[in-house]
Amino acid sequence: MDARNEMELPEEEIRRFYPQALSLLTGFEHAPRLGHSVVEAQADLSAGIAAPSRFRPTTPGLLGRGTGRADGVNLLERIENAGGDELLTPAAATLARVLRRAVAIAMAVAEDVAARSGGGELKRINLETRLPAARHREFAELLAVESLAALSVLANATAFLLAEHEGTYNVEGVTSDEVLTDNPQTALQGALWELDQNLSRHAHDDQSLLATALAWAEALSSTVAARGETAPRVGAFTGAAWRVAEDDFPIAGFAPPTRAHGGPVAMSFKKPEEVVGNAIAKHQAIRLARMLVAYDFDRMMNPFVELGGFVFTFLGDGRPGTGKTTLIQMMAGLINDYCLMAGYPFRYRNLSVDSIDSYQGKSGQNARAFVNAIIDPKVIAFGSIDDIDQIAGRRGDRQSSSGQQEITAVLMEAFAGASTVVRGNATFGMFSNHAENIDDALRQRASARFLIDGPKSRDDYIDILGLLMGPRHDIPIGDHDLMRAQAMQRAVAAEYSRHSRPAEEGLARVFDRVSREFGPLDNMADLGSYLHAIARAEPRFTGRAVKNITDAVKARAMDFDMPDEWFETPEPFLHQPYERKLQMIEALRKPVTPEMVVQEINRYADSEWRYAENADERAIQEAVRSMERMAEARRRFEGGG
Repeated sequence: MDARNEMELPEEEIRRFYPQALSLLTGFEHAPRLGHSVVEAQADLSAGIAAPSRFRPTTPGLLGRGTGRADGVNLLERIENAGGDELLTPAAATLARVLRRAVAIAMAVAEDVAARSGGGELKRINLETRLPAARHREFAELLAVESLAALSVLANATAFLLAEHEGTYNVEGVTSDEVLTDNPQTALQGALWELDQNLSRHAHDDQSLLATALAWAEALSSTVAARGETAPRVGAFTGAAWRVAEDDFPIAGFAPPTRAHGGPVAMSFKKPEEVVGNAIAKHQAIRLARMLVAYDFDRMMNPFVELGGFVFTFLGDGRPGTGKTTLIQMMAGLINDYCLMAGYPFRYRNLSVDSIDSYQGKSGQNARAFVNAIIDPKVIAFGSIDDIDQIAGRRGDRQSSSGQQEITAVLMEAFAGASTVVRGNATFGMFSNHAENIDDALRQRASARFLIDGPKSRDDYIDILGLLMGPRHDIPIGDHDLMRAQAMQRAVAAEYSRHSRPAEEGLARVFDRVSREFGPLDNMADLGSYLHAIARAEPRFTGRAVKNITDAVKARAMDFDMPDEWFETPEPFLHQPYERKLQMIEALRKPVTPEMVVQEINRYADSEWRYAENADERAIQEAVRSMERMAEARRRFEGGG
């Protein structure tokens, strides 16, 4: 949802619901329909085994469903007694205040949803007993939407407001089954009843109290989001966006939000001089880091997006040990340093194999939470997906799990979907040792390619040996100017010039044939003819490939040295108004030349050719191994040995 289209949820509207929220927290009766009461669990205990004291009901009449009676719920008393202390602990006070505010926000949003959907008018008609029978189904569906909205906001607001208190304590077995959609009041009662049950099972001190509440909020958010996917008429909720200004809490459908502050980045950063080889990849990463911090928080747009050349997604591929992790550490370190200098929030996240979950839908939810954390327009963000070929599955590949397929679908929609909005505050980097194993459509959503092939020349290997050995030795350097070969401009110029002619043999034949026919490729017709010839030779070279090439050409036009003083203090550039930034960047833009276009076509097409050949070679090797095994099996069978 576009942050500029958010509606502010007035603070007075939220506080208007404080008395009702407090009333819910201090006591209500609820007969569970879907969830399981603590008393039911206690009934399964063997005779003579005493139940733990923390399972003691906080109010009289806490009976199981089998009796047909309602459970009495007093959440404030439950929270107060969780630590076993006569006085209210800071954690208990925090949770009580958070729940009151979360319930009030949920009620305010539910009321707004009712006004948007027409449900409020149907409620008034129903109270007057004038609701036609033909509209009963519509009325029930609208009440269900209000209920789901209230539950989603309750869960997400609780998790959001408790996020800064999150610790390392983990709670297992937290449930969120009592999801009712009769009306918002009943829905909130069911959810709070289940929270009371979870706290009675798991909360025995401050640490477990907050951990249980957070786990319940996450489970409830996930359950409600799954219900919302198939619920009718949810557009009244998902089609709008709100923001609670006092908490900086965004509400955009069922997606869980993240806090705007970046928080400390736990990573061992690398300096550019610690990266040996990979000249173009290093050069582009440095350029991209500076592009990111040109983002304007007031306009919520980056001048580099408007002028062209901003890299929203890129793919770094290379053999194991060639420097992919080092490049991630270098880029994150540069962005972090620039943001510290400018006073901007920076967020780094990595999507790893831990995000793949065996529960249906959970992997996709993990991927969506990762994407939402990165594209948050209130932060500068860098999201990496290391070993993406293991995380995102190829569509149609029976060896890919359902969780991997879910992640692929989320990333494809996020990187180039109908709702993708590129503001220029965030970039995603996919990294792989086997890029040929990435789904073709997902791989082509990387608008830039960083070939990470590590040290190549004699000078590179001397430089990396000297760098890794460090200063604590007496071995002389010898006849070598240490790190001179890593001088950025010199190395990059040499790397780009290598792409004036394709490196892959198959592509080189296409290039030679087109060059013989048209001569030097120095106009649009000749360049377009070269692209057409490539597409005929490699069917996977599509219109999206041409878009990625033109994006890379635009990035080359922005491949200029921004003055270092722009990034030493924020005043000369970073804190300038948006229009002024635009003028300063425009003045430095380089002209686009045919040679530049040819180099970018060759760079991109070389990578596609390399992926295709690697995939073919791997398939051939597997086929050969299979034939060898069959031949050996036949020999043993016929020989009887």
